[in-house]
Amino acid sequence: MSTTKLTQAAAVNAGEEAEGWLAHWPLLSAIAILFGMLALEYGYDYIPAFPYNFIIYCVAYLLSGYNVLYMAWRKAVRLDFFNEFFLMSVATIGAFAIGSYSEGVAVMAFYSIGEWFQDSAVNRAKRSIKALLDVRPEEVTVIRGGKSETVHPKEVQVGEVIRVKPGEKVALDGELASDKASFNTTALTGESKPDTKGKGEKIYAGMINLNMVAEVTVTALFQDSKLSRILEMVQDATSRKSQTQLFISRFAKVYTPIVFALALAVCFLPYLFVQDYIFKVWFYRALVFLVISCPCALVVSIPLGYFGGIGLASRKGILFKGSNFLDVMTEVDVVVMDKTGTLTEGIFKVQEVAVQGLTEGELLRAAAALESQSTHPIGMAIVEHAGKETFQDASISNVEEISGHGLKGTIDGKEVLAGNTKLMRKFNIDYPQAVDAIVYTIVVVAIDNKYGGHITIADQIKEDAQSAISGLHKLGIQTVMLSGDKKAVVEQVAKELGIDNAYGDLLPEGKVERVQQLKDQGKRIAFVGDGVNDAPVVALADAGIAMGGLGSDATIETADIVIQNDQPSKIVTAIRAGKLTKQIVWQNIILAMSVKIIVLALGAGGIANLWEAVIADVGVALLAILNAVRIQKSHI
Repeated sequence: MSTTKLTQAAAVNAGEEAEGWLAHWPLLSAIAILFGMLALEYGYDYIPAFPYNFIIYCVAYLLSGYNVLYMAWRKAVRLDFFNEFFLMSVATIGAFAIGSYSEGVAVMAFYSIGEWFQDSAVNRAKRSIKALLDVRPEEVTVIRGGKSETVHPKEVQVGEVIRVKPGEKVALDGELASDKASFNTTALTGESKPDTKGKGEKIYAGMINLNMVAEVTVTALFQDSKLSRILEMVQDATSRKSQTQLFISRFAKVYTPIVFALALAVCFLPYLFVQDYIFKVWFYRALVFLVISCPCALVVSIPLGYFGGIGLASRKGILFKGSNFLDVMTEVDVVVMDKTGTLTEGIFKVQEVAVQGLTEGELLRAAAALESQSTHPIGMAIVEHAGKETFQDASISNVEEISGHGLKGTIDGKEVLAGNTKLMRKFNIDYPQAVDAIVYTIVVVAIDNKYGGHITIADQIKEDAQSAISGLHKLGIQTVMLSGDKKAVVEQVAKELGIDNAYGDLLPEGKVERVQQLKDQGKRIAFVGDGVNDAPVVALADAGIAMGGLGSDATIETADIVIQNDQPSKIVTAIRAGKLTKQIVWQNIILAMSVKIIVLALGAGGIANLWEAVIADVGVALLAILNAVRIQKSHI
């Protein structure tokens, strides 16, 4: 984000904070009146005579609780009596009815303070999630008729060219029209490492141009960009509730009427058993019971905890499409992974060049010159490794593709063969038997009917793949790899990484079958993939994870969790985010219920008064909120 926008954002936040305090002037006034009256009573032993004290406390009560009373009235009109607003209204009006004016105002004032803090914490969590990713520029420079115009990104059409200055964010998805440019991809991947792009390569909205003016040909409308879709995912995530949230919502609907019934029992049942029954005493105890039973600490702190979990994961480049998937990740006992693009780079690279009777340069010149006439990924890997300058002056002729075998051609007047061992056998060329034992893809090269060497090509394992597997094992999670690659290659990669089980030569339906077998064994499965062929398995798994927020559209749409960069170690981070969130949510549940049960018992026994009840209730709510907010500040 530019310095200007950071300043604007800070000003907006400061303005919102100031407006927040001003909006609560009635509550602040009520607190000032309450403390003033308490100072008179306990500091100067002076209590204004009735009705003056009643009027003063009524003013403070209405200032502090008009929102609560209004919500209670609206719900009561709809015959909804079992909610925290009606509960607080009954408790405080009851306190006034027995002459406990200061306690009635205190209950309402401190409850309103608790609501203020709760609303503030929830809104801040939502804002932090939105601000974390909402980095779409509001204007873009587009080239029209040879002139540059500044317009809103929504006005730019597919095929138009936009200009991005150093330090600016790319506003729309497209292809780089300039020769090259470097970009910061933090908004999309969570990683700030510069990514240098060449002409024709994909550029995505949210990337920041680092060093030179770049021109980008637009390939998608503003609303269809990857970043726009990522933002929609995060916004939708907050509306998808976890099982814990759903349980607490259902619990509150049952819990509140039970509390009302118990409060009535506390008030009236003692009449049948206590000889010196005094209605005012037991009515007061019932009011204490009602105040402490308010479930607001649970109802607010739990969603706040899940908001925090989603925000924490987002900062790490992991998008949960719902808080329910945070819970699912804590229960996973098997992580099934695709190989290509998930654990490996998905790009063929030359790993080794072996020569016999030639220099390495001579072999690469001949092989690269011949393979330059092919568009096969393996051939392109050899050309890239050798460099075009090594064969740019070579004489190339009579190039012929032999289907399923390789290429044959004349390079600098010499007949060159480049392909698999079947090609060597076809032309009766002897080669070392050890070549047949090589697991990875090889290109054997012969010059003038004589074996000259071979080039080993493999899909490179990602840097953090090893740490991802070891991290999963430390968490007690089994690892399985499924791939369409040949079995020998899959088993070799699995051996290098320490994966528990690996299966190769699989078609998409074969992957589905393997995952279904694991599910039939009662396993909770997370599947990680990046290709279109992975979409069916992603949908079948308990938690489907798309590797690479810039990967296959079908897989991203189907997935429950999207890892925005290509780091498999983020799988471990996603599980830790889920575990931390669940841990803190349950800490809040246990804290709130434990304190409430203790103070409910003390209130019913006449030991706790209304002051203690409200302090316990608001105190627990604030502790739960602070504990939930801690998730957003955590390091995982």
